Amino acid sequence: MSLSKFSGIFLLMLTSLTACDRLGLPDPAKDAAARESDARATGSACRHAGRAIEDCYALNPDAARAAVYAGWKEMNDYMRENKIDVVKPELAKPDASASAEEGSASAKATK
Repeated sequence: MSLSKFSGIFLLMLTSLTACDRLGLPDPAKDAAARESDARATGSACRHAGRAIEDCYALNPDAARAAVYAGWKEMNDYMRENKIDVVKPELAKPDASASAEEGSASAKATK
């Protein structure tokens, strides 16, 4: 095979491989990078919320532990350097007493 044919085939293969994302084919390197950055963000958020690293692992079992720890540690160092306080998460939780009252009210209505 001549050099020009080989280089032509090589260039054709190279350009076809660079267009994998346009064809909808999954790119394992991008997926791995996205999972790692998500895990680092999760670790940072856990630390900012004042959670222990063990709690963070328990709440996010599918996240890579090393990346979660790296994000947690980065945020810990950042908060320490800048004297940032922990921000406790405030989720709107339905009160157990309110749901119990609704249950007793519906039970009274059926009687």
